Amino acid sequence: MTIRGISVAVAVTDRRKAAQWYRRVLGWKILDDDPEHWTTVGDASGRFRVHLCELGDRPGKKPARSEVGNTGILLSTTKPFLRECARLQRRGVKFSFGPKELPWGWVARFLDPDGNEYWFQPAE
Repeated sequence: MTIRGISVAVAVTDRRKAAQWYRRVLGWKILDDDPEHWTTVGDASGRFRVHLCELGDRPGKKPARSEVGNTGILLSTTKPFLRECARLQRRGVKFSFGPKELPWGWVARFLDPDGNEYWFQPAE
């Protein structure tokens, strides 16, 4: 049996603003946008989605500090890794780590506007 990820929820303060950041900076598409609750984004394949989960009881309320941070979500690229990191940085992405070559390979970590941290590395 093969198990694969389909969707993951990420805490954001404003899901519409967050969706635009993922679209503009990462080049992802807005896959679903339900006016009552959810917005999902992902690459063109739509095989993996990030559910932008707006926390708080009113728009603009920041999520609890424990709700944002290191998501443990790993993203990869088939493009030259250092060039892709430079492209993301030119688009305003803030890197919390790297890019750096470690004994097991290249890795970087970057933040979305709400402080959620993503791991990033070259595809194998």
